[in-house]
Amino acid sequence: MATQPENPLDLSGQKRRLPRSFRDLTPSNHFNPRTFFYEMVWKAWLTKRTGQHRRPVFPKLSRGRVALTWIGHASFLVQFTDLNVLIDPNFANWLFLLKRIKRPGFKLRDLPPIDLVLLTHAHFDHFHKPTLRRLPAPKIGVMPWGVGDLARGLGFTRVIELQTWESFSHGDWKVTLTPCKHWGARTLRDEHRGYGGFVLEHQKRRLFHAGDSAYFDGFKEIGRRLAPEIALLPIGAYYPDSFRNVHMGPDEAVKAFRDLGAHWLVPMHYGSFKLSFEEMEAPPRWLKEIAHRERMSHHLKMLEEGVPQGF
Repeated sequence: MATQPENPLDLSGQKRRLPRSFRDLTPSNHFNPRTFFYEMVWKAWLTKRTGQHRRPVFPKLSRGRVALTWIGHASFLVQFTDLNVLIDPNFANWLFLLKRIKRPGFKLRDLPPIDLVLLTHAHFDHFHKPTLRRLPAPKIGVMPWGVGDLARGLGFTRVIELQTWESFSHGDWKVTLTPCKHWGARTLRDEHRGYGGFVLEHQKRRLFHAGDSAYFDGFKEIGRRLAPEIALLPIGAYYPDSFRNVHMGPDEAVKAFRDLGAHWLVPMHYGSFKLSFEEMEAPPRWLKEIAHRERMSHHLKMLEEGVPQGF
């Protein structure tokens, strides 16, 4: 039976080093409010918002084909012939003081009817209530343990909470909550909430969305147990190095991709919001350099926001 990770150990059996304040996310645990405001807020305010909304042209799919449309950040629309899935949808232009630097790939009103919403954890950039309230008739919401209360009143017909490695099936599809190295509190202290990634299985295809995660050995176990072929992996919010306690850079995303044994690497969690100190264009540039050096560019799918890609 799936179990919730117990403090103070994480799912890898190692002592947890999860942030309990902004101070814990800065170099040497030193929180300098002036530096934080300048790097994360002021720079974004001065940056002109880029990107254009476009009306997406969703492909006509045959059975066994899947289409991914990157909305931006960690948000994706996943489509099969008979199933429309949203993962961590976020169409916000602002997250409190944090400005969205690049617009979502299309407008929320252009979404098709949604059958399933997967929510990896309760952080505001992944569990965005204003977006969820406006979704076109979301039927089922699946999320980790302790998060379901946040979904009340958001229009879901059914809310499912999963423990780590627990699966939920409906019709011909199945979704499994996988471990990650992150944390799940909505605020700094509500530590009862879970967090993870998801493997979605349908029509003999397996897609993995890692949610937010640092690199950890658990990617090997996810690969052994569930063998995803498409891996949606975060590559941003890795600098300064202390941020790598809860996020991955492109170098670690490539390592996670190899651990998973997947065929396609689709990067995410970059380019929309300034959540760390590296420059906005650094993560995809670095990932392409690594892929070229490692001779794996043919496994890399860099999606453009709002443009469906078939697999």
